[in-house]
Amino acid sequence: MKQAIIGGTGFYGIPNLKLTPKHTRTRFGTVELLCGEDEWSELVFLPRHGPKHEVPPHRINYRANMLALKQLGVERALAIFTVGSLHEDVPPHSLVALDQFIDFTHGRESTYFDGGESGLVHTMVTDPFCPALREHILEKAPEFSLQILPAGTYVCVEGPRFETAAEIRMFAQLGGHVVGMTGIPEIPLARELGIHYAAVAISVNWGAGLKDSLEIDTEGIQQIRSWLLSLFMELYRSPRPLQCSCENGAYIIHPPSDG
Repeated sequence: MKQAIIGGTGFYGIPNLKLTPKHTRTRFGTVELLCGEDEWSELVFLPRHGPKHEVPPHRINYRANMLALKQLGVERALAIFTVGSLHEDVPPHSLVALDQFIDFTHGRESTYFDGGESGLVHTMVTDPFCPALREHILEKAPEFSLQILPAGTYVCVEGPRFETAAEIRMFAQLGGHVVGMTGIPEIPLARELGIHYAAVAISVNWGAGLKDSLEIDTEGIQQIRSWLLSLFMELYRSPRPLQCSCENGAYIIHPPSDG
């Protein structure tokens, strides 16, 4: 069973693990992925912004990225988001096992089903993150010295600019816990493809206006990143059956012409 780790800002590979670049062609474009070898041959690493972090959030080819994982046979994906905090209970250096999102993006290609030959499908995202995979993350986290908040709402904005203080206040009033720029449409696309998808957010700063400055707090973040990657690698080594409905989230009105 192939599994993927999707890395955001600060995650461009897996230390001490040899990964081989692989270019995968999809109908939406070609994606450069990193694939493991030997006992890690079922592991795929996707650097969301590209291997050199050259692609801004609003220009990422999300449809190509996620379809490339599907074409390679990926069934489960563990994603990492680098975020800002919206809530006093989620200060910088916090980890959150996300369970909901609020979408404030605009103009992004957010579905594989555009009508016509692409088909017409409505996708269920009541629980947008795989609850069974999130439960496994939380169960294993203490073994890696990680305290992960068991739930939290991710607010996705268009970027690449940061938010105003007024926007941050609004997001918090709406129930958001963290804010980032890359979760949408990655999360719903995974559901359309039937990929079990879970994510952990790492807070590196307070949202605009919550403190005196929008300073990125990097002290200790590298160690947290290392522990989190170690946790994800353990989940790769010890997968379990998932009792959830992630693979059945598509309500098909008209199927795509290719089947």
